[in-house]
Amino acid sequence: MIVPIGGGGLISGVAFAIKQLNPNIKVYGVQAAGAPSMFNSIHDGKIERLPSVSTIADGIAVKEPGTLTFDTCQKYVDDIVTVTDDEISAAILTLIEKQKMIAEGAGAVSVAAAMFNKVPVKGKKVVCVVSGGNIDVTILSRVIKRGLLMSGRTCSLILELIDKPGQLQGVANIIANLGGNVISIHHERANEGADVNGCYLRLLLETKNFQHIEEIKKALLDNGYHFANN
Repeated sequence: MIVPIGGGGLISGVAFAIKQLNPNIKVYGVQAAGAPSMFNSIHDGKIERLPSVSTIADGIAVKEPGTLTFDTCQKYVDDIVTVTDDEISAAILTLIEKQKMIAEGAGAVSVAAAMFNKVPVKGKKVVCVVSGGNIDVTILSRVIKRGLLMSGRTCSLILELIDKPGQLQGVANIIANLGGNVISIHHERANEGADVNGCYLRLLLETKNFQHIEEIKKALLDNGYHFANN
């Protein structure tokens, strides 16, 4: 079982109950990498206070675990892992798409841990506790964009081009032929790092996955185009 950890009340209660029912069930706690108070405390064997926290999972952004919950986690939680905000964003997006479920950042950390192999789930029966759906719509919009990037569903490319007719059309044709969709484009001529006859083309694409992104990049390179960030 994979459970979010904030102040520790949920994880300690679940861990205690599960271990009473079946001591062989593994219980894993998950914290945001930007607020790892219980993670640090358990691994160092003493309660520690963070000077600050920073995470989209505000429901578990706790600087210091409580004494009772710390003791309970020490006794009954098998391990604690952390996930990044990018991983949390990808988990929120997956829950929306696959389960039609809106989860807040704190609620989705358990799914993020399973998705990104932070705990040993392969070949096992696993339960992820999703513990809340209180997410602001403006934050949700940002999270979806981040989740799309993390899953290879969107990508940003910067190309160095010679400023002459047909260059933009050539790039667009290659991307279209491979099934990519250009959703944003910025053609920048005046740049101190560019050649006198050159320009930069910044593209935001809708793609299928990371393999699709690599196919598009390879096709562009094979046709003589160059990436500014290579």
